[in-house]
Amino acid sequence: MNIAITSVDRDLSSALDPRFGRAKYFIIVDSETMSYRVVENEQNLNLPQGAGIQAGKTIVENNVDVLITGNCGPKAFKVLESADIDVIIGAKGSVKDVVSQYKAGELQPTDNANVEGHWI
Repeated sequence: MNIAITSVDRDLSSALDPRFGRAKYFIIVDSETMSYRVVENEQNLNLPQGAGIQAGKTIVENNVDVLITGNCGPKAFKVLESADIDVIIGAKGSVKDVVSQYKAGELQPTDNANVEGHWI
């Protein structure tokens, strides 16, 4: 299973970024092997609007099954939901910690966005 985590840096010890659309990186972890790859989100950092939608498309294009982040707006949530990607919000800690929490059943998918659009 491929799990994408919003991150402030490029490795598993990095802190989770609470922003989805404007996260600096997405770390995509294979939950079985813990191997990972980093996808930069630089192109969306300074967009005046639509960052969440574009970030959602990036996640879809990278064949992700689950997204773990701090917050997700309504438009981004719709993009992810339409691609059958589970969205987990409210997570905190390092990338490695949240993957472990997910695997232990401590984090559950949500059925709705938790912030309005243009949340920074």
